[in-house]
Amino acid sequence: MTSIRSPQQLGDALRAARKQLGLTQPQLALAAGVGVRFIVDLESGKPTLRLENALRVIDALGGEVQLSGLPSPVANDQREGGNRGA
Repeated sequence: MTSIRSPQQLGDALRAARKQLGLTQPQLALAAGVGVRFIVDLESGKPTLRLENALRVIDALGGEVQLSGLPSPVANDQREGGNRGA
């Protein structure tokens, strides 16, 4: 698993994955349903891109996003549900 803490690190990781899979930027853009410019910006670490499209690219590369160090949504829902009656 790769630890990502910045847009640049995400871009570097996705570029490496794309190259390892032997894909060009246009091929990845087509597979993810985004424009080539989006892939270029994502790989260069542009910080203001749409999360939805970044997730499409990650999925097209066969990856997934996992969050660590945060409370699980189930624990959050239970805590919120318990406070509603108070």
